[in-house]
Amino acid sequence: MLFPKKVKHRKWQTMRKNPKKVGSATRGVRVSFGSHGLKAMAPARITANQIESARKAINKCVGKTGRVWIRIFPDMPFTKKPAEVKMGKGKGDLEGYCAPVLAGQVMFEVDGVATPAIAIEALRKGGTKMPIKTKIISRI
Repeated sequence: MLFPKKVKHRKWQTMRKNPKKVGSATRGVRVSFGSHGLKAMAPARITANQIESARKAINKCVGKTGRVWIRIFPDMPFTKKPAEVKMGKGKGDLEGYCAPVLAGQVMFEVDGVATPAIAIEALRKGGTKMPIKTKIISRI
């Protein structure tokens, strides 16, 4: 699983945003490294477990010759209170790390496969592991 080596603050504030005012990404919207990419169609927080399961699914389909780039990194800590605990008594314990993703951001890229159909199928399988709708794009 991915997680940062060191963080300045152990717990972050939630960073809530109005869903009507959340914009789309301006950086990381094009395929830069590979030939095909997996793009997020909605804003979300992608946990480290979800990134890892998508990476495994993509790598299994791509094979040894293919190369996979992960364009997002989970550096934002999130907390959770235990089950059946009353309200109050402070913030919960650290549960894990997540990557905030905006709509339009490229999350994974693939290159070095025999045919484009293999890359598209690999990214489709990786997209099923994500909690949001995704789109497969190719380099122009």
